[in-house]
Amino acid sequence: MVAADSLGSYGSLARFRDIKRVFKVTDKAVLACGGDIADYQFIREVIEQKVRDDECGEYTRVLDAGALHCWLTRVLYNRRSRFDPLWLECVAAGYRDDKPFLGYVDKIGTAFEAKEVASGFGVHLAIPMIREAREKKPTLTREDAEKLLKECLTVLYYRDCRAHYKYQLADITPEGVTIHDNLNLKPETNWTNTYQGINIISHRRECEPLSATRAIHYIYQQLREHLTDLSASQGDN
Repeated sequence: MVAADSLGSYGSLARFRDIKRVFKVTDKAVLACGGDIADYQFIREVIEQKVRDDECGEYTRVLDAGALHCWLTRVLYNRRSRFDPLWLECVAAGYRDDKPFLGYVDKIGTAFEAKEVASGFGVHLAIPMIREAREKKPTLTREDAEKLLKECLTVLYYRDCRAHYKYQLADITPEGVTIHDNLNLKPETNWTNTYQGINIISHRRECEPLSATRAIHYIYQQLREHLTDLSASQGDN
């Protein structure tokens, strides 16, 4: 399974909120990309034309995930060697020779295969969660995998300012590929629990500027009072 949110950022501005970054290449391959939107649109058009050429040429072998991953490695490395890279991080998933395949390629052509792959902040936040789940339960069911990816996306939504609550989920099986669009994390998120109810409110009546040192000291005092109250309430209980 592959999941990705649908946000396209313009710097720090959440400009485009319906970018489909996961698409079905063939019944044996899915591609998900992060990076520059224009470069993603370009590589997607090239891949779709390549698939059409194969169909028109009546090639019997379908472009699978392994072949797509190898082709992307050559293309991205070639563009990097010409000092005109495609600013992308690509994840190719699907089947190769009827066996599950998952591979990663970045903008300079660095490529590898692994049991779990992510891009961006997912490398730091999602990969450890997936590995921990696989250690506890080596063989995950479809429901387990979907729940795990949803948890990863929720953590990324909380912790990454470039993440979004709308996402896509690709379900890849030997029978084919199904992509679920416009899925939503927002109804199940809770920012109150995320911030643990800590609200720092200034009671100053005058809008006088604070130095960095005084501001840090004020925040420290507020946190200390909150933790003291929290410990007292837990002791009473």
